[in-house]
Amino acid sequence: MSFDRQNSNADIITILGARPQFIKAAVVSQALKESFEEIIVHTGQHYDEELSDIFFSELNIPPALYTLNVGSGSHGQQTAEMIAGVEEILRKHNANFVLLYGDTNSTLAGALAASKFSLKVVHIEAGVRSFNRDMPEEINRIVTDHVSDIHFAPSETALDNLAAEGLTDNVYNVGDVMYDSLLQARQQASSKILSLIGLDENINDFILCTVHRAANTDSPKRLKTIIEGLANAPHPIILPAHPRTVDRLEKYSLLELVNDNIFIIEPVGYHDFVSLIDEAVMVATDSGGVQKEAFYLDTPCVTLRDETEWPETVMAGWNILVGADSKKITAALNRSDAPASKSEIYGDGTAVEKIVNVLNKMAE
Repeated sequence: MSFDRQNSNADIITILGARPQFIKAAVVSQALKESFEEIIVHTGQHYDEELSDIFFSELNIPPALYTLNVGSGSHGQQTAEMIAGVEEILRKHNANFVLLYGDTNSTLAGALAASKFSLKVVHIEAGVRSFNRDMPEEINRIVTDHVSDIHFAPSETALDNLAAEGLTDNVYNVGDVMYDSLLQARQQASSKILSLIGLDENINDFILCTVHRAANTDSPKRLKTIIEGLANAPHPIILPAHPRTVDRLEKYSLLELVNDNIFIIEPVGYHDFVSLIDEAVMVATDSGGVQKEAFYLDTPCVTLRDETEWPETVMAGWNILVGADSKKITAALNRSDAPASKSEIYGDGTAVEKIVNVLNKMAE
């Protein structure tokens, strides 16, 4: 992997590789440009027109100066290629900060590469824990936090998690950047989303579902019970299907379980997805980000996992953990109650402003 770029200065090098990171970067990069020169590196971890490029164009994210084109592969292979690529880029630019989001292999690769250079590693969404080390994302979170110099936590719980691991210097509870992004996207979301995605507008009540996590899609048993639970839902299911999910449904001969109550559609852009969450009576998901988005939009959530990195949503009564148990899934989807109130667990939508203020002070 080689690049022809000449050596140059850049205040911040941002590493991106997956959908949630693009969404967060949209609002952060917009704010950073007033004070900093930023270079964006796209690792290519999720390089698909529907899962990657659309977010750059739709959300007005500055174009990536570098694209590593790593693509899919084993965790070790993918991470190693990204470390090598990021390291070469860091050698070509005199940066002050390397900015990382979340918990992907791109995050880990950026953290490990940057930690060997004399610059500050910044982790947005620091301190998040599921306490399940069988999840690759959990290892990525822990390692990234422990090599980072500046930690931006999304909640008091995340702050406590960092303190429990001895991380107390340069730790800030700024709230969740995703909340900032969603508030902005909601203003541009469509009120006629069903017709836009080719479904009947006469569907008054529907449940939005996403299933993409490897623990679910790579297990024939878990995927089967999830589909069975969804098939007995009290409302139509709209399922924007990740390519991995469609592939596994075909591979495991599970498409025959997809009844007339389940509408499998192509992945949609972020604004359309926000519209779907906002219009849905409920969300069923194995995504960490979607759990929060549902919480912010006052849509009850059923999480198709045995644990969550966002326990505050469960404690607040807006989220139920059901794993891959078909009976629990159906029962949870049949609930009709929602909490009467909701506190600002993840801040007030001004996380980006707080992050930029801290970085400005650090850069002085």
